[in-house]
Amino acid sequence: MGLSYLGILFAVCAVLCAVGFYKYVYFLSIGYGFAIAGGGIAVLALVLAKGWGSSILWLAVLQMILFIAYGARLSGFLLIREIKSISYKKTFKEVTGNKDRLPVFVMVSIWLCVAVLYAMQLSPMLYRYMNGCTDIVLPLIGMVISICGLILESAADRQKSAQKKENPDMVAMKGLYRIVRCPNYLGEIIFWTGVFISGITAYKAVSQWVIAVIAYICIVYIMFNGAQRLEKRQMGRYGADPVYNAYADKTPIIIPFLPIYHLNKKK
Repeated sequence: MGLSYLGILFAVCAVLCAVGFYKYVYFLSIGYGFAIAGGGIAVLALVLAKGWGSSILWLAVLQMILFIAYGARLSGFLLIREIKSISYKKTFKEVTGNKDRLPVFVMVSIWLCVAVLYAMQLSPMLYRYMNGCTDIVLPLIGMVISICGLILESAADRQKSAQKKENPDMVAMKGLYRIVRCPNYLGEIIFWTGVFISGITAYKAVSQWVIAVIAYICIVYIMFNGAQRLEKRQMGRYGADPVYNAYADKTPIIIPFLPIYHLNKKK
């Protein structure tokens, strides 16, 4: 149901995240932000073109602005960090093994897979207007949750940049990083939790529920996987430092108050 419209969303996301062909990591970073912002605009364009939800057009505009804000913050922050941060460039080389290119088949496969995922992540907004839903309470609750996640991500990134500038040879441990070691990943999960919640009353077919649920599970998994990889790099770099070990052993890695401190086995 609505696969043609989802296909349009996929095409938009695919075009915008194609920046990954320049550097493959951009598929999952800068291209991700472009795709989410552009996808939000695409849904609003469909709403206007098809005359969906004329009585709640303001809600569609708000949701579009939310996705633009998300995409602009993410891509803008990553671009600035890549240009200015020496420590990030070192980390980038460690993660990629100094390789900016992959075999064409691999790059195309990554490109198509992430474009599908990004379209699925945006599907709750599409389904709301495509299915003619007019309720506003749950979408507004979802947007408030997403805004909280966006604020948390932004604050975490600023605090990390400031702390790394002050002490580039140690992980960030102050502010939000006293609560969890990966508050930016927590903010990402909160943002997409809000998006999923905003569409709960809009899903009218099993396939729509499946698409929305899979997208949400994928983003949560990706965040935990990212936290695991980050912890592995930190353990390799700071594992012999008693200050780091004391911090890591008492600070949850991604979910506050949940006593999950490590996603890798300590040596």
